[in-house]
Amino acid sequence: MTATAAATTTPARRRARTGGPGDRSKLLENLAGWTLVVVIAMLVTQLGLM
Repeated sequence: MTATAAATTTPARRRARTGGPGDRSKLLENLAGWTLVVVIAMLVTQLGLM
């Protein structure tokens, strides 16, 4: 990789937000996860699978 190619790709990497571990939506992610767990538990109970 040349210096010019490295210089052109660096700003694009800084702007790209992919939702990785650096995001600050930890609370929302936890709430969504626990909501999914509760909904699946209710479904399993209603269908009599357990």
